[in-house]
Amino acid sequence: MTNQDPWWRDAVIYQIYPRSFADADGDGIGDIDGIRARLGHLRDLGVDAIWMSPWYPSPMADAGYDVADFRDIDPVFGSLKKAEALITEAHAAGLRMIVDIVPNHISSEHPWFKAALASPDAPEREYFWFRSQPTNWIGEFGGDTWTRTPDGMWYLHLFTPEQPDLNWEHPDVRAEFEDILRFWFDRGVDGIRIDSAALLLKDTSFPEVAPDKPHPFHDLDGVHEVYRAWRRVADSYPDRALIGEVWMPEVDRFARYLRPDELHAAFNFDFLGCAWDPKLMRECIDRTLAAHETIGAPATWVLSNHDVTRHVTRYGRTKTTFSFEENLDGTPVDLELGTRRARAAALLSLSLPGAAYVYQGEELGLWENESIPPAQFQDPMWGRRGHSRDGCRVPLPWSGDEPPFGFTTGTPWLPQPAEWKDRTVQAQTGDPNSMLELYRTAIHLRRAEEGLHRGTMAWLDTAPGVLAYTRGSTFACVLNMSGVSVPLPDHHSCLLASGPLDGTLLPPDTAVWLRLHPGK
Repeated sequence: MTNQDPWWRDAVIYQIYPRSFADADGDGIGDIDGIRARLGHLRDLGVDAIWMSPWYPSPMADAGYDVADFRDIDPVFGSLKKAEALITEAHAAGLRMIVDIVPNHISSEHPWFKAALASPDAPEREYFWFRSQPTNWIGEFGGDTWTRTPDGMWYLHLFTPEQPDLNWEHPDVRAEFEDILRFWFDRGVDGIRIDSAALLLKDTSFPEVAPDKPHPFHDLDGVHEVYRAWRRVADSYPDRALIGEVWMPEVDRFARYLRPDELHAAFNFDFLGCAWDPKLMRECIDRTLAAHETIGAPATWVLSNHDVTRHVTRYGRTKTTFSFEENLDGTPVDLELGTRRARAAALLSLSLPGAAYVYQGEELGLWENESIPPAQFQDPMWGRRGHSRDGCRVPLPWSGDEPPFGFTTGTPWLPQPAEWKDRTVQAQTGDPNSMLELYRTAIHLRRAEEGLHRGTMAWLDTAPGVLAYTRGSTFACVLNMSGVSVPLPDHHSCLLASGPLDGTLLPPDTAVWLRLHPGK
């Protein structure tokens, strides 16, 4: 990252899922003190910022995305005082802090909603969507989106019934969240990640909807007024950023969220969902860069997060199609293949123009834990769609030869695979062939390479099945997605390879960073 550009344009941002990062008090659930004790890992990894998934008071109906109070910390994670200490210590370690805000809905235990349920005449009822009749809308987790109250009214929830949707037409709701932004910016937070950013506004005519028609709550034009107001708040503080979770297949509509007076950046789910296929991958990269270049916003590159199957597992499937829920279909997983591809994907994502996101554990090469007994699932999606996201949320392995691998002195809230003994931080540290050392080396090289910050990207002519591009005049990345070894370009020296090279040949499912020596 350079001093000339805003930090968020080309940062490496590490997502922490607090329940599963590190547990300091032995209750089996990760906490703030556990994170504070492991900041050295993130410093040594070389990342620029930490993104914290929700850590607010919550009944945990949806793993903290049902927030009861945005100005405090859930006791299971610690306290506001400890959160402030983490922010200070992260800054001292050279790490910026991003927190998650969930504006579409709150917890049914939030004081606003409890007041709204207590009386049909409560002013707080106007902060939600209460109706005398439900609609046929289908929720984000599947199933109905309306729940009946004791007084016979129905309230809207696009997720679980414990997550009532807010009425973003109401000025009090808008003012409240602008104040929440100020609350965290005042405490030194550098950025806000916005959950489900396109869902806030609803079609207030509440139409019945045919299954093949667009949802009347997704990407309505009025949402941009909200983010323009948020941008004014962010711009009143130095060097702050707003980063949206925007699931949007239409590139032109996605780009509208990144206009100069709205969000600074948004997640690239197109890249995350791309199959391991050279044609599709290049098209995805070109589409992403074109969308961002037209408005001057930075692209973002994401391989995994807390909602999707880990990419070691996805890339290890023997099929080429992709689904976020593909772990339901029983397709075999080749973990050796998935790991080889994940190593190559790391060099791809870390050398493309823009910011890169690392989900906790991907630097260790963790795969999806698909052996969790259904009786231990805690994800509400399991009950509503028959799919659990818990497999990508399993606690991290830090040390030792058996679970809980140094994560806790108690019993982890989700079981860890015994096979992770070779993927602990301890086991991989100092091993030049490990995934962890690959990530450490790549991230530090990224910081040192001027071409990876300011260098224009240009595709190189290559053999079929190979992606190759330059960043500036002296750096190149070559990724072999074909099934055979291919020659490397002339006049180069190797900076970093995701796997062993075969002399001057690049084996399949391998990537390499090259120093080019033009004119030799």
